[in-house]
Amino acid sequence: MNLDDIYSETIMDHSQSPRNYGHLDQPAKIAGLRNPTCGDQIILELTIEGDVITDIRFSGKGCSISIASASMLTQAIRGKKIRDALTFSSNFKASITGGNSNVDLGEMEALRGVSQFPNRVKCASLSINALEKAINEYSDGI
Repeated sequence: MNLDDIYSETIMDHSQSPRNYGHLDQPAKIAGLRNPTCGDQIILELTIEGDVITDIRFSGKGCSISIASASMLTQAIRGKKIRDALTFSSNFKASITGGNSNVDLGEMEALRGVSQFPNRVKCASLSINALEKAINEYSDGI
């Protein structure tokens, strides 16, 4: 597999027309991360009611992989309970680091190919790491 093989139609669609890009009126939590090796930056804004992520948006800049990953993540996580979002996060990380994850990741399945390209793993996991940061900071505050 070469690097061009990971840029599937799904990834290109989400990077060119990202879903849930923008800001929330009153987010419960905002968390951002930057990948210092390439300059990608993703900021997530979450609305949380009880233990459910009721809305999620992202902003930032980056390569096709990081933008597509954030776009797909926002769709996958909206409406999930916090613990289910963390389980999803763990399963996704296992799938892109070569671990055995037999869980359906929805559209984020398109990112499994990055496991063969360590620098792209960082791009694909940036939004997931921001999600975990947001949830951990939110949980510490309640």
